[in-house]
Amino acid sequence: MARREKGGFWVGLAATVFYPLTAIGKRVYLGAEKVPRQGPAVLVMNHISHLDPVVDAVFVHRQKRVPRFFLKASLKDVPVFGRIVTGSGQIPVARGSSAAGDSLKAAHQALSEGKVIVIYPEGTITRDPAGWPKDAYTGAARLALQNDVPVIPISRWGTNRIFNGYTKKFTPFPRKTVTHLVGDPIDLSAYRGGNPRSASLLREVTQVMMDRITQQLAEIRHEEPPAKKPADDA
Repeated sequence: MARREKGGFWVGLAATVFYPLTAIGKRVYLGAEKVPRQGPAVLVMNHISHLDPVVDAVFVHRQKRVPRFFLKASLKDVPVFGRIVTGSGQIPVARGSSAAGDSLKAAHQALSEGKVIVIYPEGTITRDPAGWPKDAYTGAARLALQNDVPVIPISRWGTNRIFNGYTKKFTPFPRKTVTHLVGDPIDLSAYRGGNPRSASLLREVTQVMMDRITQQLAEIRHEEPPAKKPADDA
């Protein structure tokens, strides 16, 4: 049995705060054993609610791993929470600045140290009222191609029914079910021989990731996804 990855004081404090918050929903974990219990990995997930990072952090922590998220750099300045973000090894993203590339460097470093990176390829929550994934950015693909580590697709559904980022409606009761479905690692061997900075290759790999995430989301929802991805401003 794999031991729990050590997270230190700040990860423990975050767990103390986050675990009770996730009790707002009933949790269902499908395929959770596919999350590597040791060694580096990239977990790619859909993004449907502002509650996702908290719920997903607890999900990963329950698999005995310490998640590293990409978070807005401004969160470091929030009292107490900012110290938790820094102390628990989260990766700040200074969007639109010359330092934006530093976040990927930090992620590469974390993977080289055997850590788990959680990334939402869409960047922000989907604006699709039905909750289907929108077109994604290529950062996750870039990270995956430049690091020969497991890339695990995870789809989650239910957080949007608690807090809907599209309508801004908060509906904690009655309790909703939040489901995580973990898929098999994505085989990227056919893409690793190319230029990892090629725009066309990055778009193709991004599409492969999002197709898997969408397929799994359709399985959770028992619905067929739309033929066309929602636009960013849907």
